[in-house]
Order: sequence, then C-alpha cells, then structure tokens
Amino acid sequence: MNDQARKIHLLMELRKGGITDTKVLSAIERLPREMFVTDIFQGQAYDNSALPIAHGQTISQPFVVAFMTQALELGPRMKVLEIGTGSGYQAAVLSQLCRRVYTIERYRSLLVEAEERFAALRLNNITAITGDGSRGWPEQAPFPRIIVTAAAEDIPSTLVDQLDVGGIMIIPVGDQDGQEILRVEKTEDGINVKSLLPVRFVPLVEGVAKDG
Repeated sequence: MNDQARKIHLLMELRKGGITDTKVLSAIERLPREMFVTDIFQGQAYDNSALPIAHGQTISQPFVVAFMTQALELGPRMKVLEIGTGSGYQAAVLSQLCRRVYTIERYRSLLVEAEERFAALRLNNITAITGDGSRGWPEQAPFPRIIVTAAAEDIPSTLVDQLDVGGIMIIPVGDQDGQEILRVEKTEDGINVKSLLPVRFVPLVEGVAKDG
C-alpha cells in the first residue's frame, strides 16, 4: 500500500471515529504527514497512532490532532496560539484553517526542524519561537483560540488570561495516571469547562529546555 492509499484509509478511520468537519479532514488530506515523522517511522506515517520524535516527545495520533482541531471551532480570520510545536504537524494543520498560528516550543532543535518543514511546504502564516509555553505569548494576546499539545496538571490561569472573552482553549489536563482533553470557554464571569476525551500526552513542562 502506498502513502496515498494509506492516507485514504486514515481519512476513512477519522470519519468513522467522529471527525465530521470537512475542512479539518481536507487539511489532513493536503498535508504530507511523512514529512513530520523520523526516517525510521516513514512506513507508519499514516497509521492512526502517535509516533516518537526527538527529546522524548511525540507526534500526536492523527485522530487526536483532528479531534482537537475540530473542537477548536476555527474560523478563517482567527489567530491561534499553540503550546508545544513538536514536529510542527499540528501547527501545519491549523495553518490551513485560520489566519495565523503562533506556536511555542521549548526545544530549539525541534523548532528549527519544524520551521524547515513549514518553509518547504510554504506555510507562511505560522510564527514560531523557542520559549516557555506555560507563559503563553502575552505580546500577541489576546487569542480567540488556544491549543495545548502537552498535559497540564491543572488549567493554566496564565493561558486563560490570554484568551479572548468568548474564546476557546483545548487542552489535555491530568497526570500520567489519567488525562482528559478539556474544552475551556472564557466568559465575562469566568470559564466553562467540558470534558471531551481521555488521552495520554507528554507533560507540560515549564521553562526552556537545554538541547543535547
């Protein structure tokens, strides 16, 4: 089975799993996921599974990427903050669906590789920096949408502060004994929180990492 056939099979799996947003499915269809995985896992690029990348991080399962993206309810004029660039795959999906993506990665070497992929794919609406994702990006706040691709122990108040009123944050919360994706909507009076899906993510870690 070639990559195109594997991709078609993956898209059918995503539809069966409840991904109904045709814009999200089209974004995944357009992107070559094989560009975002390491050489050793090329044959598994379109498997519906998470795969390891450098520094003990992962490229998320395609279903989880699609699910979290769909849950963001993106519009074409929105800007999105992503915490945890990783391979760059989630940011690349987001870039197909919104005006601009701001993404933060704590490992500089991962960020450099992700930026090379963005350039090769001509994804010119992604701005990426090395930094402490737990602090968000206050200079560009507020954001109508925030997505976090590492699990926080609790909903980070710093990120809630950087949400627009009416904005949505999709974030995994919990520890290694149990995590769930939460939909956090900011209101004039506080936040409304809804549990969406049990998951397993790497933990959200404060600070900028030392590569090597």
